[in-house]
Amino acid sequence: MLVLGAGLQGSACAYDLLQNPAVTEVRLADLHVGTIAPFLAPFSGPRLIPTPLDVRDREAVLALMRECDAVMCALPYYFNLEMTRLAIEAGAHYCDLGGNTDIVFQQRALEPEAAARGVSIIPDCGLAPGMVNILAQHGIDQLDEVSAVRMFVGGLPQNPEPPLNYQIVYSLEGALDYYTTMSWVLRDGQRAQVTPLSEIEPVDFPAPLGTLEAFHTAGGLSTMPFRYEGRIPTMEYKTLRYPGHAHIMAAIRELGLLDLQPIDVKGHRVVPRDAFVTAVTPKLKKPGGHDVVALRVVVEGTKDGRPARLGWEVIDRYDAEHGISAMMRTTGYSLSITAQMQVAGETGRGKVCTPDECIPPARYIEELGRRGIEVRAI
Repeated sequence: MLVLGAGLQGSACAYDLLQNPAVTEVRLADLHVGTIAPFLAPFSGPRLIPTPLDVRDREAVLALMRECDAVMCALPYYFNLEMTRLAIEAGAHYCDLGGNTDIVFQQRALEPEAAARGVSIIPDCGLAPGMVNILAQHGIDQLDEVSAVRMFVGGLPQNPEPPLNYQIVYSLEGALDYYTTMSWVLRDGQRAQVTPLSEIEPVDFPAPLGTLEAFHTAGGLSTMPFRYEGRIPTMEYKTLRYPGHAHIMAAIRELGLLDLQPIDVKGHRVVPRDAFVTAVTPKLKKPGGHDVVALRVVVEGTKDGRPARLGWEVIDRYDAEHGISAMMRTTGYSLSITAQMQVAGETGRGKVCTPDECIPPARYIEELGRRGIEVRAI
């Protein structure tokens, strides 16, 4: 198995792969692999091989992919399309964490090439998009008619600190993309775009989480609004945070601090978002901070002519024994589960599909449970 990216999610993915004795070798590839995560150290040896790799070196990437059964991409989303092309050329199954729906549609256009090589390509395989979409599809499949699908996910500190009550649990750049990109929803059965950080609503969870706030962000629905346009009246995805977060972030955005166009600062050209990320990262990184992931998916409609409602909830916490965050468990492990299903032939070959289209939900929920991630019906 080849894992591209030795950051938080790639390291968690590699760790999960190594729990399966059938996985004989994990190549963890990154530009810099001098220091691996502490929880991976016991595995360093014949089964775990940290591998220096510049993913812009096409031939080097192809050479590695040709030696593997499957590729898991935990790189920033803008590498996903090229890594998909190379995996198909190498004849390896491929999955990634996705997050950019436009790129997913470009990946889907590669299905003829994937079919010719007999490989499975599955983008958007993390927590959101990923886990939430599989659970939503699970509900859609069980109802005769669906009137509304609502998804909520948040990665939160267990001990929030003002002013943002937030800590970095994955790429801050990625989070800011979601805060600044228009979000697709279904309204009256039609696709529409809404402003991120808008339509704030309270969502109650069991103590100690309590009442959280939910607001629109991009990417979580993946391609589902396109597939279900005209068939499901309401579909939306919202991010969960502690109350007050969205208001502060919206103000920061409106002040231009998240803009990508360079501005002149005392004779130097500076990208406001780069300056913002550089300034706040030290304050939002909590090396000893324990996180929690909260997820809720609700599907409403009818079954046998009667109103019906199906729902699932996940509350997962930092793994203190191994030093693995809840976000790494729910995202990195999800990527690993997907790849293992691909190799086992459980997702179909020669297809390019999102997880909700090809991951068997009961098996997926079972695999999460084996890792201590409980999907509870509500």
